[in-house]
Amino acid sequence: MEALISRCIRLAPSISAFWYAIPLRLIIGIGFIHHGYAKLARGPESFTGILSALGMFDPPLLAWATIVVEIGGGLAVITGLFIPMASIPMIVVLLVAIFTVHLPNGFSSIKLQSVTAAGAHFGQPGYETDLLYLAGLIALVLGGSGPLALDRFLFGSGASKG
Repeated sequence: MEALISRCIRLAPSISAFWYAIPLRLIIGIGFIHHGYAKLARGPESFTGILSALGMFDPPLLAWATIVVEIGGGLAVITGLFIPMASIPMIVVLLVAIFTVHLPNGFSSIKLQSVTAAGAHFGQPGYETDLLYLAGLIALVLGGSGPLALDRFLFGSGASKG
């Protein structure tokens, strides 16, 4: 049993521990880009209306700022460029989403309400996914952007750990 546990702990002993950053950068970056592009594709004025309904100040400015943060921040995370700086506005967007939209819906992001012939029907998502994005961004800031990061190529190995 100890041999099995030991083998599972070290599935790839020659791989640096900082390779964790690659899948984390990809999923966080793609997720943010997807959300930003969806707002852009539906028309920024649609998102402006949502922000207005939430009582946010200057909804047109915030709509465009959110789109830029989500697409630009997503690209920065995927490429491993300036992640600590890019994470700040990304974290702000996540916190605003948590406190203005998701918090009243509870923790769970998946709320199966029913299944009919038309398929599954879900309720409003909670803040679970936002917390996962926050945790991933914090892990990248604290642990570094890992290998294959533009920071590493542009500014040397000290710019990103791994």
